[in-house]
Amino acid sequence: MQVPGRARNTKTFLFRPLAGLLLAGTLVGCGILEDRSQRYVHAPEGEPINVPEGADDSRLSQIMPVRSINTDDSRRLFPSSIPRPPDMTSEILDQNYVIEELDGRVWLLVNEVPGRLWPVASAWMNDAGLGVAYDNPQLGILQSELANFSKRSRDMLGLADDPVAQEPRVLLQMRLAPGIRRKTTEIRLRILELDDAPEGLVAWQSDQESDTRAQSRKEALLAELGEFMKQREDSKSFSRAASGMVAQPLVRLLSEDDQAVAVRVELDFGRTWAEVNRSLEEIGADIQDLNRSERWFHVDFRTEDERTPGWFSWFSNKAEPRHTHTVNIELREDALFVTAERLDSYTGEYSASDLLTQLFEHLY
Repeated sequence: MQVPGRARNTKTFLFRPLAGLLLAGTLVGCGILEDRSQRYVHAPEGEPINVPEGADDSRLSQIMPVRSINTDDSRRLFPSSIPRPPDMTSEILDQNYVIEELDGRVWLLVNEVPGRLWPVASAWMNDAGLGVAYDNPQLGILQSELANFSKRSRDMLGLADDPVAQEPRVLLQMRLAPGIRRKTTEIRLRILELDDAPEGLVAWQSDQESDTRAQSRKEALLAELGEFMKQREDSKSFSRAASGMVAQPLVRLLSEDDQAVAVRVELDFGRTWAEVNRSLEEIGADIQDLNRSERWFHVDFRTEDERTPGWFSWFSNKAEPRHTHTVNIELREDALFVTAERLDSYTGEYSASDLLTQLFEHLY
């Protein structure tokens, strides 16, 4: 059956105004309808319900108890002060025990202060059969007894099964130090081979190199130590002596006129480069180019709105990455300083100070 073209045009002509009126009515209705969600705050107190004479209201009170409230001041429902945020220390790290490695160095990063870990670290050395011959809580160093005369200790440190008279004296050193990030601890191990038994604490050498075999041995020991600490997380022990090892922060934000101008880092360049690289990724500053020898990063540090093409983004691809800021690492005054500059071609929201502030929050 064919419908005349004139009839089809008439139906279309009537349908379009009707659809427009329905849409307009829906939009206008959103503004006309009263928001009654807060009306109960200022509502007057109603009259109490009285039961007929001679009736017992005790059963009603027991079946339908109503909690008494004080309606003298309804402002308590809308506090004027913002509540304090919860302690987010436990969320600084994704995991509480992480083994990290950089340039041949390996350490256990723990999400806890050194004073809490010192008793557990000492307990691990005793539990492992190594014992503690010397210690210095202020330096954060624990030194084991000689491992030569215990089969369990020899196996743990990788010594031969059959001891010989002329073999070197072997012991284990552990050092706990405050981490770069707040309320964290970095634990390092050293396996020392000496000609004679030491008469005291051996000086710690942080830049000591180790071969691949020794590196694997230390990683295994750190993993065992981390598991031991994890099983004793509920322990409330604390070392007052070890609490003295908490030093000045290794990372500090420098400001002028309430604007961040640099981040001072008291670490070696290799560690600083790695930490800045990690922090840039965490704050969403996409690295476009980098040069380790010249110590700079080219990053795309824009807001999410600036990265999207706009309302008609479905007609085009995502905005191409841009070089908006440059991050530099400079050596001066026996420390490393991280600075930033914004390119003149970028006129967006984020300044160089904003980048440094967010970078510091993820470094520390």
